[in-house]
Amino acid sequence: MKEILLAVVLLFIGFVLLIKGADFFVDGSSSVAKRLRVPSMIIGLTIVAMGTSLPECAVSVTASLSNNNTLAVSNAIGSNTFNLMVVCGMCALFASLLVKPETLKKEFPFSVICALLLLVFGFTGMKLGRLEGIIMLVIFTAYLLRMIISAKKAREASEGEKEDYQILPVWKCIVFIAGGAVAIKFGGDFVVNGASTIAASFGLSQTLIGLTVVALGTSLPELVTSIVAARKNEVDMAVGNVVGSNIFNILLVLGIASAISPIDFLMDNVIDIIILIVMSAIVWIFAWFRKSIGRGEGIIMLALYLAYMVYICVR
Repeated sequence: MKEILLAVVLLFIGFVLLIKGADFFVDGSSSVAKRLRVPSMIIGLTIVAMGTSLPECAVSVTASLSNNNTLAVSNAIGSNTFNLMVVCGMCALFASLLVKPETLKKEFPFSVICALLLLVFGFTGMKLGRLEGIIMLVIFTAYLLRMIISAKKAREASEGEKEDYQILPVWKCIVFIAGGAVAIKFGGDFVVNGASTIAASFGLSQTLIGLTVVALGTSLPELVTSIVAARKNEVDMAVGNVVGSNIFNILLVLGIASAISPIDFLMDNVIDIIILIVMSAIVWIFAWFRKSIGRGEGIIMLALYLAYMVYICVR
């Protein structure tokens, strides 16, 4: 009993470190991006998405290093499903999420392609090996370079425009980014150790813990960031954050984790990826026809996620 209580405390402290660390990292890096005149959509797809995906990265890499590979892949899949259905669904309750044509035609389908690629890699041989991890990291690098080129063009187009936002001093940006990264690193260690101990104590599978408790905890930064963005009418950043985070979780997080140590796939992982692809298609269709995600669609998305939670708990 004492061991379980200690694991719960460790899990809680880990989540706090992950959330606050990601918060500081996002504030620092967003301020740097704004100083370089990068628009909200690009910030959401790159800096904010990377910052809010750091908890998933920390947890999955730590899990891979400690040979808890099942936790690594279920955390990434669970976080993506949570981001898509709960984060977008909750944001849609506060404000209608307008989705730009470029996002519908490029980023959204690319996130679905990433999930399909993961399905093919994982189902072939039921393992995500080092070669697959390297391929995913190469694709991620190409994606990041395209985002940087887009950001450069946007900055050139906005030359001479008046600034209307507060920018943190350079020293504070450095402190926020470095401090946030350290908190995220230790938070990831605590979450993996705590979750693994709880799973073992109650006889729960690493897959179930990864899809529920760990996925929810590591996705809290995306949820908080996107809801705040939606309430401030920064809907471009809210949608961009979710789509960008899902791309990062597959290509960067699982790419690094599998490059470090090959990840064995379970049939449950394959089913969960198929469900993620189907849910992505549903949200994409919602956004495509109305060019926005409204309150009605948000309620449907939340209901679908609740049904999915029931399914993974009883299977």
